[in-house]
Amino acid sequence: MLLALLGMALGPTDDELVRRFREGEVSAYSDLVMRYQDRVYGQCLRWMGNPRIAEEVAQDVFLAIYRALPRFRGESRVSTWIFRITVNHCKNRKLYRNRRKFEAHEPLEGIPRDDDGPSRQIPSQGPGTDQGSHRSEAEEILNEALSRLDEDQRTIILLRDIQDLSYEEISEILDLPRGTVKSRLHRARAELTKLVSRNIGTEDIFE
Repeated sequence: MLLALLGMALGPTDDELVRRFREGEVSAYSDLVMRYQDRVYGQCLRWMGNPRIAEEVAQDVFLAIYRALPRFRGESRVSTWIFRITVNHCKNRKLYRNRRKFEAHEPLEGIPRDDDGPSRQIPSQGPGTDQGSHRSEAEEILNEALSRLDEDQRTIILLRDIQDLSYEEISEILDLPRGTVKSRLHRARAELTKLVSRNIGTEDIFE
């Protein structure tokens, strides 16, 4: 993440990459993917709760970006546009998967579920220290709590507290007034805190 942010600060701007791509420089698209792939994948993973499905959705997102770039008119920031596409793809895939589960018969006890498998926690970074273990457990608890939020609450939390987007960007992505974004975020944080308060300190949720 740090390297990606440094690349954004020292390298060409997003708008420059878009312009170069539209002028025929295909490598500019690759640079844009490298710049956003970790954040897009992280968003998808928090939504889907499964690394394989998250990777599939992230690939769909970047395919959609590639197809739409020639029509991008710069009416919003590139990052805002990318995360709007990401949110829409995550919502659509979640809706599709929920519909499949509703239509499918529940498997008999002892028979494995579909090959998606159970949700897996995000692996901790670095050596297996006590701190790393604590962070890994905290990630697991947070992911579980996020999955229990309703769609609107989860989206607000992911965009603001995980992706660190501004209220203005979130307002544009979700097509909501800034005041509505702030009030929804307040309620979402309160609900998330309630879900995890018995297992993890609130200071570990919003750093």
